[in-house]
Amino acid sequence: MRQKTWIPGAARSPVLAALTLPGVERSVGHARAFVTDTLVPDILAADGELIDDVVLVVDELVGNSIRHTRTGDGGKVTVVLVACDGVLRPEVTDDGADTRPHVLEEFGGESGRGLRIVEALSDKWGYRDSGRRRTVWAEFKVGGNCEGGTDTRRP
Repeated sequence: MRQKTWIPGAARSPVLAALTLPGVERSVGHARAFVTDTLVPDILAADGELIDDVVLVVDELVGNSIRHTRTGDGGKVTVVLVACDGVLRPEVTDDGADTRPHVLEEFGGESGRGLRIVEALSDKWGYRDSGRRRTVWAEFKVGGNCEGGTDTRRP
């Protein structure tokens, strides 16, 4: 049985925090720290599996933004953390690309696994375009609602 990772009474506002970073590799580490610092200990327990999953997913999404979109050519990437209706939803907005985000078929290479990891760890993921910008998001079921909850993400 997993430990409870959602803190009762947390997330009374849907948008928890947002951070905009330059489109450079070192921003990935800053995004990881931002997620941890925002969510622990008031939203998620530090010793739970869920925080590790959320941090890894944000790491992959920010890394993909920098490596595979116009963000890596001097642009910006924004990480927004949203919590409402029993869902924790990190969103990563970048400067867009000519291709759509998709999970690559397994081929054993050293790259191309980012969205496969996102798909495996999150309950749902997707993207939306807004002009030239693109937001890729992932959802984690945490139980409860915007007033807080006590359930874990998965049984």
